Amino acid sequence: PGGLRMQLQALLRAAQGRPLIIMFPFISEAGEFTEARALLTREIHRERSLGHPIPERIEVGAMLETPSLAFAPDAFFRDVDFLSIGGNDLKQFFFAADRENERVRRRYDVLNLSFLSFIGQIVARCQAAGTSLSFCGEDAGRPVEAMCLAALGVRNLSMRPASIGPVKALLRRVDLGDLRAVIEAARVAGAETARPAVMDWLATQAE
Repeated sequence: PGGLRMQLQALLRAAQGRPLIIMFPFISEAGEFTEARALLTREIHRERSLGHPIPERIEVGAMLETPSLAFAPDAFFRDVDFLSIGGNDLKQFFFAADRENERVRRRYDVLNLSFLSFIGQIVARCQAAGTSLSFCGEDAGRPVEAMCLAALGVRNLSMRPASIGPVKALLRRVDLGDLRAVIEAARVAGAETARPAVMDWLATQAE
């Protein structure tokens, strides 16, 4: 807590009264977010009492990197100003595959239908709560994967600048509603991954 308070103080002072967005990483339970936000409130009061400028607007969100957080109470999804799926870590914990180990890190596919169903549940909970959702990670910058995430309802993708062009070009080519139906059909058919069905469908789309 002491280290976190110093970091929050630094963020508040660096903002110099401008709008500030804070995202707490590696939240595993709703209570951790509540604790962290309470520390932020305490530091805001402290900065104000010292006569320091307070950000004119503060948004506070969390990085969803652990599967447990996806099952937090509805109140959590309403309380956060935004959520960002940390795709690299979430996939690692979902499949129990160490992403630092080259022997297993590429074994599991983001288009695995169990994982896509899990992402779909997160999207649905955020939509029900009216909470903004983004996806951050390597898969957000891969055109086919980004296209499938968008088809599930993820509307904000964080990627390297070099990935923006290819991802945008593919998204402009396809109908996301049709793609969602392809993914759902693969799930109903009992497929393990949607990739073959998605690639076959993509080959039929006009340039």
